[in-house]
Amino acid sequence: MSYALFQCVNAACRFRFQAAVDAEPDGGYECPHCGSPTPVSDGTEVTPSDRETPSSTDEAAPTAHLELFLDNIRSVGNVGSLFRTADGVGARAVHLAGITATPDHPRFAKSALGVPLPWTHGLNGVDLARDLKSRGYSLWALEEIPGADDIFGIGPLRAGNKTVLVVGNEVMGIDPAILELCDRVVSIPMRGVKRSLNVVVACGIAAYVLLHGRPEQATP
Repeated sequence: MSYALFQCVNAACRFRFQAAVDAEPDGGYECPHCGSPTPVSDGTEVTPSDRETPSSTDEAAPTAHLELFLDNIRSVGNVGSLFRTADGVGARAVHLAGITATPDHPRFAKSALGVPLPWTHGLNGVDLARDLKSRGYSLWALEEIPGADDIFGIGPLRAGNKTVLVVGNEVMGIDPAILELCDRVVSIPMRGVKRSLNVVVACGIAAYVLLHGRPEQATP
């Protein structure tokens, strides 16, 4: 399916929006604001493949080993976006626990956009966390609790260690029993009134810092 930008011809309106070209009705779209015609704006038609970038080379890939652990994430959209985040940052796999949706969920594809990362699923997150630790993984929880280490005070992970970044439920956070199993707890400094970030945003910040370091630490 191809997409394009459409623009209303009415000079007093000029509403501009994105839509699927393949779904365009005969005669073009009608502006939802003023009813005027909205032809395709020149040179804007793209297909999803046009936006794909070449695969990263081995030299560009992170040398450290990071995987994600999603503990009882409620939103299917968040889960799909977390898969995209994991793929973008260079994480190796995603582990899903409890109610966290798996890639076979009918609404998963819309937000994940076809990311092909390896994944596992455990009905019991504590059991899944114990299994990962028994296989030599170090579990790091992303949670704002007393004693947590500032993520920006930590350099990039060292190569050779297998680390799993654990993020928790949007309301209740990480299961306390899983938190007890974690080897380290890290947090993102909060300056606002709500002191809260969307789980996808928070995980993205933490994962990029752990794999690539702060901007001044990143390798040119």
